[in-house]
Amino acid sequence: MRCPGQDTQYWSEGSIFEANCPKCGTVVEFFKDDTARKCGSCGHRFANPKMDFGCASYCQYAEQCLGTLPPELLAQRGDLLKDRVAIEMKRYFKSDFKRIGHATRVARYAERIGKEENGNLSVILCAAYLHDIGIHEAERQYNSTAARYQEELGPPIAEAILKKLGATAELIAEVCDMVGHHHHPRENETVNFKVLYDADLIANLEDDRAPENPLSADKLDRIIEKSFLTSNGGDVARKVLLS
Repeated sequence: MRCPGQDTQYWSEGSIFEANCPKCGTVVEFFKDDTARKCGSCGHRFANPKMDFGCASYCQYAEQCLGTLPPELLAQRGDLLKDRVAIEMKRYFKSDFKRIGHATRVARYAERIGKEENGNLSVILCAAYLHDIGIHEAERQYNSTAARYQEELGPPIAEAILKKLGATAELIAEVCDMVGHHHHPRENETVNFKVLYDADLIANLEDDRAPENPLSADKLDRIIEKSFLTSNGGDVARKVLLS
């Protein structure tokens, strides 16, 4: 089967267009399904400036398309995937806005910390969105939200979501491992896990700051000092919780 986006019978005006070479300015003709073209004047090969790669995170024909992409665009696939994972998380939790909000905050903090720690943001953000994905099954099967039940039941659900979205086997394995022990660090954890752990801890400490039983600044500072796995996680925690 041919990808409908590449089938010329569905093309309209503008499907063939011209773009200037970023190196020398020479006009280069593009077809809309060209991933890249070489400039006939200077030989520079550059990406199609009008191509939308959003489908690449889930389309079953993505490998045929992506195989010819320049490396800088191949690297964007992880960013596309984490956006789809966020959507699937929201679909899974449906009207459970408390869990959706928590996962979204964890992802936001994880992105801030992960950039500073030079972690793999594709892995970190997929894990952040899915880290509590087993909580509904824990409530259904054990009538509990205890961490050990979430960690037991979360990985199969996370794996199904990631497989559906076409994630690589390596990413699926790492994310599911992180989901499966996200409350219980092991010795010699990866940077990716440490970032997730710290981001989740910030969000949980936020939730614990109930107006009727607030944590004092001194107590929060002691928790931050001894509990965070990365220095940047502690820095973000102080900005979020103590400012």
